[in-house]
Amino acid sequence: MAFVPFGVPSWSTLKPGDVVVSNFNAKSNLQGTGTTIVKLVATSNPVTFFQGQNLGLTTALAVLRSGFVLVGNVPTTDGKNVVPPGSLLVINPQGGLVKQLVDPKLLDGPWDLTVIDGGQFVRVFVSDVLNGKVARIDLAIGEDGVQMLPSSTIIASGYLHRTDPQALVVGPTGLAYDPSHDVLYVASTGDNAVFAIYGAAGASRDGGVGRMIYQDNKHLHGPLALALAPNGHLVTANGDAVNPDPNHPSEIVEFTVDGQFVAQLQVDSTAGSAFGLAFGLDSKRHQQFTAVDDNTNTATVWTLRSDSQ
Repeated sequence: MAFVPFGVPSWSTLKPGDVVVSNFNAKSNLQGTGTTIVKLVATSNPVTFFQGQNLGLTTALAVLRSGFVLVGNVPTTDGKNVVPPGSLLVINPQGGLVKQLVDPKLLDGPWDLTVIDGGQFVRVFVSDVLNGKVARIDLAIGEDGVQMLPSSTIIASGYLHRTDPQALVVGPTGLAYDPSHDVLYVASTGDNAVFAIYGAAGASRDGGVGRMIYQDNKHLHGPLALALAPNGHLVTANGDAVNPDPNHPSEIVEFTVDGQFVAQLQVDSTAGSAFGLAFGLDSKRHQQFTAVDDNTNTATVWTLRSDSQ
């Protein structure tokens, strides 16, 4: 899930404050066979923004200020076996595919991402589920489109990764970047923990897994999506493929960057229902939070209260 940022071109199909969702499953409900990105509409059914063919879209999704959309692609033919290495798709503001970024080393199963959007220069942090690494993909955006720069590199590695009969693949997933401290946070599903990579924006070498900041077997059950909340806390969605708790399935967990549990919210009583989530601004610049329920195939968008209310 991703919010459309302010600054996108006025002629873009997507408008500031819109929420888009990449579909991980197709109508067949086979995992890793989704081929569409949809825009949520408050009073109607979702509207298709992008339709591809023979893809396996992941939770790696971002809308850039330039209007381009980035989405991860890890295809599978049968919902059980992936076809490596995958790619990072670049989609134009009208929903047309303009480029596939392919690199077996840097984009080996792009599972999730987060960006530092500088307009003409974008740093994209990508979690590679097939090799247990995190890459920083440096992109130049200009009249010639989107180009990957030679400075792109692996900045973290060593996260547990494996295929899984229920979750398709388990490995590093959610990423959240704190620009005020230049820290990238990594939700490693298989390790059932969250790590911090310091100096991520300018890193030129592989720093391993980084520093573990949160490991909590009581509240963490295979963390997937990860986001930095407006209050500075981290929020993750439990996928229940690791360390499941039948009494607390499908929960969204909030904790501090120092590793202190804050709160949890159940998305659904069925395990495996918590999946994508995101924070952003609506068209009137109100803070919002959105999350999906994978069991009911629905998404909810909440408007957050300000401290003064």
